[in-house]
Amino acid sequence: MSTFTGVGVSPGVGFGAGHVVVHEIPVPPPGARHGGDAEAERARAADALEQVARDLERRGALAGGEGQKVLDAQALMARDPGLAAEVAELVGAGASASRAVYEGFGRYREMLAGAGGYLGARVADLDDVRDRTIAVLDGLPVPGVPDRTAEPYVLVARDLAPADTALLSRDVVAAFVTEEGGPTSHTAIIARAMGVPAVVACPGATAIAAGTPVLVDGASGLVRLSPSEQEVEAARRAAAAREAVLAAGNGLGATADGHPVPLLANIGGPGEVESALEHGAEGVGLYRTEFLFLGREQAPSAQEQEAAYAEVLKAFPGGPVVVRTLDAGADKPLAFLPAKAAEPNPALGVRGSRLFQAHPEMMREQLEALARAAAQASARVQAMAPMVATAEEAARFAAACREAGLPSAGVMVEIPSAALRAADLAAEADFFSVGTNDLAQYAFAADRQLGALTALQDAWQPALLDLVAMAAAGAAGQGKPCGVCGEAAGDPVLACVLVGLGVTSLSMAAASLPAVRAVLARHTREQCTLAAQAARAAVSPAPARAAARSHLPGLAELAL
Repeated sequence: MSTFTGVGVSPGVGFGAGHVVVHEIPVPPPGARHGGDAEAERARAADALEQVARDLERRGALAGGEGQKVLDAQALMARDPGLAAEVAELVGAGASASRAVYEGFGRYREMLAGAGGYLGARVADLDDVRDRTIAVLDGLPVPGVPDRTAEPYVLVARDLAPADTALLSRDVVAAFVTEEGGPTSHTAIIARAMGVPAVVACPGATAIAAGTPVLVDGASGLVRLSPSEQEVEAARRAAAAREAVLAAGNGLGATADGHPVPLLANIGGPGEVESALEHGAEGVGLYRTEFLFLGREQAPSAQEQEAAYAEVLKAFPGGPVVVRTLDAGADKPLAFLPAKAAEPNPALGVRGSRLFQAHPEMMREQLEALARAAAQASARVQAMAPMVATAEEAARFAAACREAGLPSAGVMVEIPSAALRAADLAAEADFFSVGTNDLAQYAFAADRQLGALTALQDAWQPALLDLVAMAAAGAAGQGKPCGVCGEAAGDPVLACVLVGLGVTSLSMAAASLPAVRAVLARHTREQCTLAAQAARAAVSPAPARAAARSHLPGLAELAL
C-alpha cells in the first residue's frame, strides 16, 4: 500500500523516516513459579512497581503540562493498593513475581475494558505499566522510543503510551501515526499539546517498513508512503499558506455577514488558560472541574475549589466562563466516594449529575465555592450539569444553582433523551451545551474509546446532526442559547454546519480556534444553513461532509 487513511486528530504536515514502535514484552510463561521465598518475591514485585512509578513521575516532571497529568495518573496505577494486594496474593500462591504482575494486571485490565468510557481508554496505560514492571523484573529493555535521531522521524505504533510521548518534542518527532485510539486518546491529547501532526485509528500502519519515508497530514488523516519531493513540498506549502491565513485572523467569532458566533475554549484547569488566551478565546465554554477531584484520597476543600475557579474567572473579565460541575462516578470513580454497588455497565451508571443526586452535599459545596469565586471576578459565570436526561433533573440543578447564588444554570445535552425533549429541558435551564462525544456514544451504542467503532463516532453522522438540530431548536423555542463543546466544534468545516443547525456558540481545544474563526469569517449564515441542510440530507458521514463542502467555497483559500 502506498497510502493509509485514519482519523486526523492534530493538524499540520509531518515528514520523516518511519519508526515503528513494538511494545511486545514476552509473556511470563503460565505456571512460572518462584524459588520458595514468597516474602522475598513479594518484595521484588513491590520494588519493581515502585521503580516504575518513580520513573513515570520523573518523566512527568520533565514533561510538565498535560503530559505530567497523564504520567502522574499512570504512576497511581503502579501504586494502586488493590493491585499490590492482588500481586502479593498470587505470589503467595507460588507464582513468580513477573507472572503475578501479569495475571494481577490482567484482572484489572478486564475490569477497565468492560467499564468502557474513561476507564476503558486507560487499558493501554495499564498495559504499559504492566510491561514496564515485567521488563524491570526480568531484566529486559523497558519499552520506549528513540530519544533522538539525525532528523525528526514519524513515530508509528499500534498505540502509544503516555510515557513514550510525553518527553518528545517537535524537533525529535515529525508526526504520530497509530492503528488504535481516537480523538480523545492520550496520543491525540499530547500530540495537540505538542503541536505535532497526528493520525489515529489508521489500520495497517504498523506494517510500514522501518525507514520508509512517510508524509502525514494531521488534518485530513492521510498517511502517504515514499512521496516524491514535489508532493512533500506541495503539502508543506499548503500547510504554511493555511497557517499564514489563520495567523492573520483575529477578532470575535462571526460569519461573513456579521452573525456573531462566540468562540470559546475547553479547558481542564487553570494551567490551560494561557493557551486559550493566546489563541483568541472569547471565554471558556467548558471548564472541566473533575481535575480537582480525580486521583485523590480525599475530596478537595471548598477553599481549594474556590481558588481554582477564581483563577480562571479572573482571566476572562466580562467574558463567559461555563463551569461544568463534577463529571465523575461510575467510569471515573472517586477514591474518597466509593460506589454503593457494583455497576455492570458503568457508562450508563451513577455518574455526573446522578452522583450529585446521591451526594447533594458535594454539589452544594461545589456550587457555593463557585459562587464565592464569581464574586471576586467580572466574568459571566455559568454553571452546567453533565449527564442530564430529563426536565426534572434540569429543574433540580437550576434550583440548586439559585440557592447557591449563581445566576445562570445550564445542562449538557449528551443523552439522546435530552435532545429529543429539548424544549422541556430548555423551559427549566438557562442554556444548553451539546457534548457531541458522549451524545454520539449513546446515540450509536458505540464506546467512544474503541478504535474499531470510530466510524460510528464520526461527528458527521447525519443522525447525530439531527440530534444537535433538535437541541438547538428546543433551546431557541424557549429563547435560550445552545452551544457545542464536543470535539465536533473544533472541525472548521463542521463548525459552519453547526452554526447552520442553529448552534449559538462553539467551544473547542484552544489550538482549533484560529481555523474555526477563519472559516466562519469566509461564509455567510445562509451558506452555513445550506451546508447544514445538505449534510442532514445525506445518509452517511462521507457524503454528508462532501455535500456540506459544496456550499462552503471559502474552504479552498484555506486549503481545508
